[in-house]
Amino acid sequence: MQLLHVPSSLCLSFQNVKTHEEAGLPSYEKPLQLSSAIFCSLQQQRPERSKWASRRGSALSSFTAKAASLEDVAGAPAMSKGTAESDVLKALSQIIDPDFGTDIVSCGFVKDLHINEALGEVSFRLELTTPACPIKDMFEQKANEVVNLLPWVKNVSVTMSAQPARPIYAEQLPAGLQTISNIIAVSSCKGGVGKSTVAVNLAYTLAGMGARVGIFDADVYGPSLPTMVSPENRILVMNPEKKTIIPTEYLGVKLVSFGFAGQGRAIMRGPMVSGVINQLLTTTEWGELDYLVVDMPPGTGDIQLTLCQVVPLTAAVIVTTPQKLAFIDVAKGVRMFSKLKVPCVAVVENMSHFDADGKRYYPFGRGSGSQVVEQFGIPNLFDLPIRPTLSASGDSGTPEVVADPLGEVSKTFQDIGICVVQQCAKIRQQVSTAVTYDKSIKAIRVKVPDSDEAFLLHPATVRRNDRSAQSVDEWTGEQKLQFADVPEDIEPEEIRPMGNYAVSITWPDGFSQIAPYDQLQTIERLVDVPRRVPSQAS
Repeated sequence: MQLLHVPSSLCLSFQNVKTHEEAGLPSYEKPLQLSSAIFCSLQQQRPERSKWASRRGSALSSFTAKAASLEDVAGAPAMSKGTAESDVLKALSQIIDPDFGTDIVSCGFVKDLHINEALGEVSFRLELTTPACPIKDMFEQKANEVVNLLPWVKNVSVTMSAQPARPIYAEQLPAGLQTISNIIAVSSCKGGVGKSTVAVNLAYTLAGMGARVGIFDADVYGPSLPTMVSPENRILVMNPEKKTIIPTEYLGVKLVSFGFAGQGRAIMRGPMVSGVINQLLTTTEWGELDYLVVDMPPGTGDIQLTLCQVVPLTAAVIVTTPQKLAFIDVAKGVRMFSKLKVPCVAVVENMSHFDADGKRYYPFGRGSGSQVVEQFGIPNLFDLPIRPTLSASGDSGTPEVVADPLGEVSKTFQDIGICVVQQCAKIRQQVSTAVTYDKSIKAIRVKVPDSDEAFLLHPATVRRNDRSAQSVDEWTGEQKLQFADVPEDIEPEEIRPMGNYAVSITWPDGFSQIAPYDQLQTIERLVDVPRRVPSQAS
């Protein structure tokens, strides 16, 4: 049976952890015991969401559709199953996903299309990228409308679903992280600005939008999650068979914090903390999650770098306050994420203002949040007011968005949640299509995220520019891979994303090349595009 490994000097911090009864073991060496009740609950479906979870934001009305008319679709009756299917897909292709700017048919959202022409019945499933899609209701409504307008259609059945939770490069991750679609870092790099408040309320907002969510409290020195939520089971346990950690839960959101594994705080050096965080995060049975919100500790040291390197962060949300001092510290964090190729998608300016006597007051000044947005080009800025209820909810163990789902603060968090969902969808789409191989012209297509430039590369040129130790001597810089070693007609077998900064290219000889976007942008490009290779008739 495996222990939750921590340095010996830390073992006293775990003395309250549930243990297996083994005679002769000191209390700090006893392994975490799997609670059968918790284990069984993990096998069941998630409980129904409470009323706060069904709320929809006003942004649901932001929906775009093509201006094309249905007249050409409805002009003639369908003559065959192929024509009927074509009619349905043509009608559905008028619905545009505003995040991708592409119709839902091209996005691959339409699944399980079944047509019974004799009865005029059409059924299909719309599989969205996330169950928290803010306009999923509008998608369903419009899909019903456009298909019902076809003259031969009498009944339409639309089922909504979401893609399975998974990262786009799961094979390279620890087992515990392989079924998590998006990992969101909430960071401030300065203590006391309300980062944990934003992280927890954002997580429960995403859960209220229908997503499967987890929270990881990465602050070992002063974890705040045990104070901000009130799970029934407040102690982490270990699955003795899988040797993994079982997260606790509150209102359907999975929770892991060092505060649930010991006395609440630890006294240790940075490298020891990094090891504990790594173990807590990567050996937890998170299950399928659409979003894992990571409450980052303040600073830009070992712990933060470890998290950014071990965990494939999808995006970051920056929390600040109006003071100039807060901006200086936050700017360090934004630069850290920039170097690690983690896009910052939103800035939340906490304690921005309060209203009294019909006036709005700014006790800490103005401008820190907008300065972050302007200087670093972060697209979205949100203001949170000074509210006693927001602070009190953090101390009471019930997040504000749960305690008052229709309040002003909850509306702001709904907007933040919609922003995070939309930006993560864009990032995943950009990363998954950044580097692809076009077999018809035998060229590698590159369009780096956040760049409008697209270009082609010769596969052999990419292979010859490998800078790994297998191709270049690390000590002398001597080129070990010679030009003639790479066949001119070589083709990649597979191209997979590696975080937000590179791709992994597998070649026929079994070599796996890591190609950072920055390097691909410096390689000699194809000017004369090869002719398309005609597809062979079957």
